[in-house]
Amino acid sequence: MNNKNITTLVTCLILGTFLILSSCKNSEKKTEVEHIEKTVYANDVIPFFDDWKLILGDGSNVGIANNFENKDFFYTTNDGKNDWVVFKAPNGGDTHGTSNNTRTELAQIKKWYPETADDKLTATLKVMNVSATGDARVAATHAVVVGQIHSADKHENEPLKIFYKKFPSHTKGSVFWHYEINTLGDDNSGRWDFSTAVWGNDFSVVGATADTYPEEPEDGIKLGEEFSYTVEVKDGVMHLTFTSEGHDTKTFTKNLLVSEYAKKTDIPEQTQNLFVPMGQDGVERENAYTGEGCFFKLGCYNQTNGKSPDINKNWCSGAETHGGDIQKQYADGNYAEVWFKTASISVSDAAVSNEGYFTKND
Repeated sequence: MNNKNITTLVTCLILGTFLILSSCKNSEKKTEVEHIEKTVYANDVIPFFDDWKLILGDGSNVGIANNFENKDFFYTTNDGKNDWVVFKAPNGGDTHGTSNNTRTELAQIKKWYPETADDKLTATLKVMNVSATGDARVAATHAVVVGQIHSADKHENEPLKIFYKKFPSHTKGSVFWHYEINTLGDDNSGRWDFSTAVWGNDFSVVGATADTYPEEPEDGIKLGEEFSYTVEVKDGVMHLTFTSEGHDTKTFTKNLLVSEYAKKTDIPEQTQNLFVPMGQDGVERENAYTGEGCFFKLGCYNQTNGKSPDINKNWCSGAETHGGDIQKQYADGNYAEVWFKTASISVSDAAVSNEGYFTKND
C-alpha cells in the first residue's frame, strides 16, 4: 500500500470515529432533553380529573386539571417507589369563597342528593406537613382536611370533613371526621361540628396553653404514614371506612336524611364544651341534608390560619403567615402538604351539574 492510500485510510478512520462519537453525543443530548422535557402530570398518576375542578392555594379555580401543574400548590413527585400527587396550601394567602383557610383541593363538578345517591370516593394518601406554628388551645391548629362532602345549596354546610392533626412535639397525629349540622332556619351562625376519632384523638383535644400540648396518641398516624378512606353515600346513609397498615380498620355510618340534633337537648357534651360558649348553639333541620345537592372534595384544606384566636377560639389559630408570603411560609413549615397515591370516584346517574356552586364562590 502506497503512502497516498495509507493517508486516505487514516483520514477515513478518523472521520468515521468522529461521526460515531458525534452521533453518540447527539443521542445523549437528545435523550437528556427528552428526559428534562417529560412531565408526569397528576392525571398520569390518578386518571380521574374529568370529574373535578381544582382550587389552588391562591384562591383561583383552574378548572379541570388535566395536564396541569403549579409548583407552588399542585404537582407530582416520586418517593423512590411510587408517583404521588402533591397538594400544598400555606397558612396565609387568598382563599376560595367565604372560607378563612387556604386550600389546594379538588371539587366535584357534579352534585348529588343523599336520598337518591349511589356515589363513592376512595383515596390513599399520606400527610407530609401541618403548620409548625399556631395556638395549641385552638382546635383547628396543626390540622388539615383531606376529604369532604360539601353541600352546594343554601348554607353550604359540610356533612363530612376528614381531618389529620399533629402537634409539633409529637411523632404521631390523629385522624378524625366531622359532621356539621345543616342548620334550621335562615341564620347559619349557630352551626357546629361533631367530631369522631378514627385513630388518636378527636378535634376537642387541645393544649392547656398556647404552646403546650396534650399527651401524644398511642394509636396515631405519623407524618408520611399511608392511610386510606372510603366514603360511600347510598340511599341517604353515609358509610365510612378507614384503613392503615398496622392499625385497626374503622367503620362508621351516618344517616344524612334524619337528624340526631333537631332539639336543644340533642346537643352533645362535646359541642356544649367547644361551640356553645362561642354562641354556636343551633339545631338541625329534622330532615338534615334531604333535598340538598352535595358533592365530594379531595386534597389539602389547611385548617391553620393567621387570624387571632380572639375572633374564634375553635377556628382561628394565630399562626405565622409572613404577611401572605408563600415562599417564606414554605421555608419555615407554615403550610399543609398532602400526597395522594391513588383515588377513585363513582358518580351516580342521578347527579347533576354543580356549576352554580362555582359561580357563587369563584
